Amino acid sequence: MKKQDLVSLWGDTVGVSDLIRSIILSVILTMGAFFIAPADDPTKQLFFGLGGAVLSFIINSVLVKPKRKLEALTEESEEHV
Repeated sequence: MKKQDLVSLWGDTVGVSDLIRSIILSVILTMGAFFIAPADDPTKQLFFGLGGAVLSFIINSVLVKPKRKLEALTEESEEHV
């Protein structure tokens, strides 16, 4: 397993490469959908942009895997708490 640079962001640990990739994908899909909408209808531009943001959220949640390791609580570990 290769070493990945991790950074703490809003109390969660994320990989730097995953973070950059997610931001780029989100910007491309959100702005792309915004510019596809008719230029004379600001309401459609808003909803197209929101749709692109939701689509990028779904894609990013599938592509980016969690970096944290969770340990199950056992009776022995509860005694030390």
